[in-house]
Amino acid sequence: MTIPRTAQTVPALRRLGVLGAALFLASCASMNGLETQATVDDANRLAATASLDATPVSPAAWPERAWWQGFGDPQLDALVEAALAGQPTLRIAAARVRQADALAGGAEAALSPQVNLNARSTRQRFSENSVAPRPLAGSWKWASDVQLGLGYELDFWGKNQATFDAALDRARAAEVDYHAAELILTTSVVRTYLKLDAAYAQRALTEQTYRQRQNTLDLTRRRVDAQLDSRLDMKQAEAALPATRERLAAINEIIALTQNQLAALVGKGPDAGADIRRPQLRDDYAAAVPASLPAELIGRRPDVVAQRWRVEAASHDIKAAKAQFYPNISLTAFAGLQSLSLSDLLTAGSRTFGIGPAISLPIFDGGRLRSNLGTRQAEYDAAAEQYNATLVTALHDVVNQLVSLRWLAERAGEQQQALQLTQEAYDMAVSRYRSGVGNYLQVLSAEGQVLQQKQLLIDLETQERTLHLELIRALGGGYETAAAPANDTGTAKTPATRSAS
Repeated sequence: MTIPRTAQTVPALRRLGVLGAALFLASCASMNGLETQATVDDANRLAATASLDATPVSPAAWPERAWWQGFGDPQLDALVEAALAGQPTLRIAAARVRQADALAGGAEAALSPQVNLNARSTRQRFSENSVAPRPLAGSWKWASDVQLGLGYELDFWGKNQATFDAALDRARAAEVDYHAAELILTTSVVRTYLKLDAAYAQRALTEQTYRQRQNTLDLTRRRVDAQLDSRLDMKQAEAALPATRERLAAINEIIALTQNQLAALVGKGPDAGADIRRPQLRDDYAAAVPASLPAELIGRRPDVVAQRWRVEAASHDIKAAKAQFYPNISLTAFAGLQSLSLSDLLTAGSRTFGIGPAISLPIFDGGRLRSNLGTRQAEYDAAAEQYNATLVTALHDVVNQLVSLRWLAERAGEQQQALQLTQEAYDMAVSRYRSGVGNYLQVLSAEGQVLQQKQLLIDLETQERTLHLELIRALGGGYETAAAPANDTGTAKTPATRSAS
């Protein structure tokens, strides 16, 4: 018997009608009126030309990967390398990277078919008063089932792909966070090392002051014996020595605590700090601005790059939330064996097969989908504004270090002149005191001024090194992103030129 063509088309038309009705009903869950509100900034829009004009520009001014080697101290190099290898905080960051990678792998699994094998065998008594007919009713039988199932969600609307992309972007952000943790650790080690260097310099100055005061005491004693000075002058000279030893003890405490702090940063016990010797840092530093600042700053600062990936992840979350408004279509199939006796389980008559599509669609959900989409859009707005704030902070961070370095150079020049003048005054006071013209109070006053100026000069030298360190940190500490979001043409594109769909 031949079925007429019109009769053959009726089931197909019915299926199309069902699908059309499903799509119409899906429109009941509307996303109208829900839009993102934030836009991400372009680094070149942030004016910084005037602030950077006074600083030399160099294409090679970006920090090197091992930037700490620029301080010229092998002991510092060894401490930083030991910290990178043994600091628990870095291992915590590495664990978070692995966790994010695993979550991305779980999201990627939804893009592939899922195959499962289930097998069971149950000895059971079938009810005499249920659906089982006689002679099965009231009897004991083995109910055995071996089934291989396949399920595959047809990702027509890109929901699973968007979910995977979001997880992948978060994994990239976690990886960049690891580099940010590296930068925090290395700069902390170097900053503490600079503090140790300053403490050693202050101790050397205090030891020199102690020797000078000891010589002054010897001279005062001779003058008292010659009845040129009173015993009051000698007591004042004697009192200066314990005060100097007290300061020396305080500086030794600072040195020991700083060594202990370095050992902790390296990830070792306190005993390792005792082996740290006096730093031997180079003295010459030259500040320069990269020629591509601020455009490349978004790829050189780990905090900016990580936030950029979070903006991308949030945009993919929006795509996944929008896809939930449309029907979910999946294909399922199974093949297996079913039998009420173990002896018949492997026979051909026990075979069972099935295949078919499944469609689920939202119609009335009480606003759940709209709330979910609104949440994702708000998260995108927050991520975008956080990116904007991070970018502004990063650029100001660089300029702040350059401004401080500029004015520090002027301060250092004035400080050198002040030290020279006070040293000359001290030398004159000592000379007059030796010749019997001056008195001890003049020597003591001049000596205090020299000590103060030398201490200030040590502080300025330490501040200069610290500012160079902070400039390196502000420029990203040698980090450079190996990947960036891409546009439809495949060229690198930052979130500053993208928006959420």
